[in-house]
Amino acid sequence: MIQLFSQLKWFIGLVLMQVLILNQMHVNGYATPFLYIFFILKFHSRVSRNELMLWAFALGLIVDMFSNTPGMNAASATCLAFFRNTLLRMVTLRDMDEGFEPSVKTLGFSAFFRYSLLACSLFCTLFLMVDTFSFFNLPVLVLKIVSSLATTMLCVMCADAMGRKKS
Repeated sequence: MIQLFSQLKWFIGLVLMQVLILNQMHVNGYATPFLYIFFILKFHSRVSRNELMLWAFALGLIVDMFSNTPGMNAASATCLAFFRNTLLRMVTLRDMDEGFEPSVKTLGFSAFFRYSLLACSLFCTLFLMVDTFSFFNLPVLVLKIVSSLATTMLCVMCADAMGRKKS
């Protein structure tokens, strides 16, 4: 029950930060940080894929409602949740049955950075491809993906560092 309240606190806090602050930031008109995916990345490794996808869909749908992006965040977040366990298995040597919360503390900096980089790359690519829905101006699309990936990674690593300082 305490874990549910902690998850709800993170859920609400990340949605508010994304909707009220980060969606208004467009670095040079290209980069938008997507910090709310940190919620999906930090879920315990034992959580079922279905439960994680429900949380991710709800998270994306709420961000969509406030951002006027019909289904783009929900689709991208749900897809990220679907592939999260696969991404974790790709970067870790440990068995998923052990049960751990992905972070620098539990995975080490290198593994957590690779996991976050893969997950953020997947999310940013999906979201911005759905947003653009065209390959007409491919260099601009690639620039948006790379710049959004860089700002999202910076935010994710900072959020994880703040979580480590707190505990």
